[in-house]
Amino acid sequence: MAFNSKSLSLSTIILFLVIHAYIVREARAAGECGRTPVDTAAKTLIPCLGATKNIRAKVTPLCCSRVVSSLQNPKCLCAIFLSPLGKAAGINLAIAITIPKRCNIKNRPIGAKCGKYRLP
Repeated sequence: MAFNSKSLSLSTIILFLVIHAYIVREARAAGECGRTPVDTAAKTLIPCLGATKNIRAKVTPLCCSRVVSSLQNPKCLCAIFLSPLGKAAGINLAIAITIPKRCNIKNRPIGAKCGKYRLP
C-alpha cells in the first residue's frame, strides 16, 4: 500500500490535533489544587473568612481542620487566598497566611512563599 503526500499530511495533522487536545486537557485538569478548581477549594474555607480579615478574630476548630487539609498542598492554600473569589470576599493576605500558626498546626510549611508574604 503506497502512501501519497496528501494522505501523509492529513495523517500528520490528525495526529497533531489528537496530541494537542490531550495536552490541553491535561493542562486544564491540573492546577494549584490538583483537579479541584481553586474556587471550589476556596468554598471549603468559608469557616475561616472572619479570621482572614481580622488578626484578633478567633480561628474556629472547623477552620483549622479545613486548613490542615488544605496544607497538604501549600500552593493550593496560597492560590485560594489569592483567587478572585478570595479577593471578592475581602481576604487580607497578610492576615490569612497567619491562620496555620494561629491554629497551632505543627507541620505547617514555615517560610513557604504566598504572594509577597511568607508563612510564619
